[in-house]
Amino acid sequence: MDISISSSFLPHDDPEAAVAFYRDVLGFEVRLDVGHEDMRWITVGPPGQPETSIVLQPPAADPGITDEERRVISEMMAKGTYAGLLLATSDVDATFDRVQGNGADVVQEPADQPWGVRDFAVRDPAGNLLRVQQRR
Repeated sequence: MDISISSSFLPHDDPEAAVAFYRDVLGFEVRLDVGHEDMRWITVGPPGQPETSIVLQPPAADPGITDEERRVISEMMAKGTYAGLLLATSDVDATFDRVQGNGADVVQEPADQPWGVRDFAVRDPAGNLLRVQQRR
């Protein structure tokens, strides 16, 4: 089989903060920025990897979500327990220094994990947990 990941989805509740974080802190390209009424879908991705993207979407965009579900999603986003992403880099310590220097919300500094990777964790402006590990 020839299957690859094209896009993954993360919620955002502040499009300007999301763009600033993914573009300016992580160094991703903004590939699409599409709006409809008061919502925006922003597609970002790492330079040199056009086949891999993250779509930052409003969490309430799905018409099948109830008001109660929207409330729960908002609460989980505020706590940082709704969504996350695992990224990889060739130099986790240098990446951490850059990300921290650009004002990211650091959850965990670089550490050697018992499962065999060195990684760190930050939250994006919407509360999504991003772990960045040393590429093998």
